[in-house]
Amino acid sequence: MITGPARGAVLALAVVLLAARPLPALSAPAQATLLADAAYSGELKERIRGAKRRIICAFYLFKVTERRGNVPAGLALDLAQARGRGVEVTVILEGDDSVGRDNRAAAGFLTRKGVRVIFPRGRRTTHAKAVVIDDRYVMIGSHNLSHAALTRNRELSVLLDAPPLAAQVTRYLEGIR
Repeated sequence: MITGPARGAVLALAVVLLAARPLPALSAPAQATLLADAAYSGELKERIRGAKRRIICAFYLFKVTERRGNVPAGLALDLAQARGRGVEVTVILEGDDSVGRDNRAAAGFLTRKGVRVIFPRGRRTTHAKAVVIDDRYVMIGSHNLSHAALTRNRELSVLLDAPPLAAQVTRYLEGIR
């Protein structure tokens, strides 16, 4: 767990990442955990498997392959299994040609399993990398759902146990159409 000045810095990072428009300050302190590099995928997997009500997330890239050990493929299966146990699951993905083909492949699997997948319309790029689970946990940062991002790249995200922030992020993600 992060404490002291580092905790404030992590919270500031989360706010900066959400700075599309000013949001009210959090009413209660958040519990923050820094997720560097490969630590993100294990935490995401654990949070998806523990979800009870709702998962909403947005990613620029969700690249599932048939290669053995492909981490995003495992996460796609976890999302499908969450949906299978009654969790409402929504995944928002960029549809641009540079990543659209990979995202549409992941979306095909997810939609066949009952997951709601959204490809926003318009000219704005969906570059967000954010997850909200059970209106409580927020994961936000630089991680895309690609094997490289989840295993080899230098990536930095944060997990926040912060229901007020979860509500704000959920409203933002629900506004992406």
